[in-house]
Amino acid sequence: MVEKKKGFMKEAFKADPCLFFFRIKIMQNIGVTFIKTGQYSDAINSFEHIMSMAPSLKAGFNLILSYFAVGDREKMKKAFQRLIAVPLEIDEDDKYISPSDDPHTNLVIEAIKNDHLRQMERERKATAEKYIMTAAKLIAPVIEASFAVGYDWCVEVVKASQYVELANDLEINKAITYLRQKDFNQAVETLKMFEKKDSRVKSAAATNLSFLYFLENEFAQASSYADLAVNSDRYNPSALTNKGNTVFANGDYEKAAEFYKEALRNDSSCTEALYNIGLAYKKLNRLDEALDCFLKLHAILRNSAQVLYQIASVYLTYELMDDPSQAMEWLMQLISVAPTDSRALSKLGGLHDSEGDKSQALQYYYESYRYFPSNIEVIEWLGAYYIDTQFCEKAIQYFERASLIQPTQVKWQLMVASCFRRSGNYQKALDTYKDIHRKFPENVECLRFLVRLCTDIGLKEVQEYATKLKRLEKMKEIREQLRSGRVSAQSLAEMAVGVPAAGEKGALAVELRYNLRVTGSLAPPSSPLPWMPSHAQVRPTWKDSGGSKGERLSAQLRALPGAGEPYESCSSKELGECLAPPAPPAPPTSPAPP
Repeated sequence: MVEKKKGFMKEAFKADPCLFFFRIKIMQNIGVTFIKTGQYSDAINSFEHIMSMAPSLKAGFNLILSYFAVGDREKMKKAFQRLIAVPLEIDEDDKYISPSDDPHTNLVIEAIKNDHLRQMERERKATAEKYIMTAAKLIAPVIEASFAVGYDWCVEVVKASQYVELANDLEINKAITYLRQKDFNQAVETLKMFEKKDSRVKSAAATNLSFLYFLENEFAQASSYADLAVNSDRYNPSALTNKGNTVFANGDYEKAAEFYKEALRNDSSCTEALYNIGLAYKKLNRLDEALDCFLKLHAILRNSAQVLYQIASVYLTYELMDDPSQAMEWLMQLISVAPTDSRALSKLGGLHDSEGDKSQALQYYYESYRYFPSNIEVIEWLGAYYIDTQFCEKAIQYFERASLIQPTQVKWQLMVASCFRRSGNYQKALDTYKDIHRKFPENVECLRFLVRLCTDIGLKEVQEYATKLKRLEKMKEIREQLRSGRVSAQSLAEMAVGVPAAGEKGALAVELRYNLRVTGSLAPPSSPLPWMPSHAQVRPTWKDSGGSKGERLSAQLRALPGAGEPYESCSSKELGECLAPPAPPAPPTSPAPP
């Protein structure tokens, strides 16, 4: 009965093709409406009717979407096969190849090769390929037990159709899906299958392989596949960009810029090449050209946080000794696009601080800390600000946070103790200094503050700490004499061998024997032992005000150097003048057996 009805409708519409065309269009719109309202069964009926009466690419694709929505695997496969079977009704490319050397024929072919009809045929073919590729990527993960098997099924169906050239593109999409799933080995294996294919496919596969190896920091492999991609298709902008990236990673910025320029000549819309050439110019200190590249890119990508940051960074480099207003303006634009970017917020805080606007600097530094509470520079600035403004209680939380981030840096714990002392909480300060002394028994500054606090409070431990402080200062003096060569090695050797462990001289003898055992000489070890805490060379300066409030923080806390550098202590001998890092490791408290 249904077949008779369809036949009757076809005969009825033959007399009026315009009516038939409009009816199909109306049914297409009705089907789309059903999809938008979630009535997928009704949408399936509409699109099935259209595919039986007048098959079209749009109706076939919408039918696949409807079956995907209801989860019918078998119907998805059948709908995909029907989509591929829709006739394109366009001429073959062979039509535009001249069969002879007849000038008149060649002239006609040249005239129709790019006329409006030919352009329409290209657009129709591109639309068909887009629908098929999108449908395959949509259904491949769900029509079989795994997405790989689903892709293989789609590839086999495509190979048996008029779109056989899409099979390779589907295979590359399969490899990209592996990459999204972090399955790099399968992605590499899939892409390597294209090394012996035609040049276009080989170039695409090699480009992806180069990108993959570049992400894994295997620059030699990345460069090899980038060369293969460029040799297969010299006009592939992605291949040229990848090649430039491998050269950039090796430090040859001039050559990298040449590859990026060539990529831009082949495709002026390649934003990756334009961005990277700006980075190359920054490395070469050609700031005007770098800024020009980033400004051009900003005109294309108006809301790109990366581009805005690069423009701001160029202005920051320009204006190290000048007015930073331009850098501030671009950083403000960056904050409007990425309001949670802690790095940009801290940069803005630093610029306002350099201009003397402490209140604005505090606002931006606090916002940066709120979004990323592990930036030591930001924490240091906030702690210093509250000490300068006499709010030591607020500074404590920031220095405690810093001590959690860098537990082996005695600097932060000393600052916490000092804040307690400045705020009048002497018992808490004493407990904190004692805890520091247990962790860092060789820290001279901690012992100095312990001696002062115990003296002020009147505790009996003052004598114990004073003795330890005197011994450490004497050891420090001996170390300096050994390093400078001002003491006879013979006299120190006699002290190391003949003096018992008791008393001040005994302690020095212990250390000398320790040096002999560890280094084979009277000199102390050239670097701290592995178990010693990491350290910094430059420390913040504290100054005694002469009252009970204790130290005053310097106007600016200096940045920390990296680990692995020797300890240095302050040159001043006055109590409380500065917070020095700990000295090198002390010897055992009793002599080791020979």
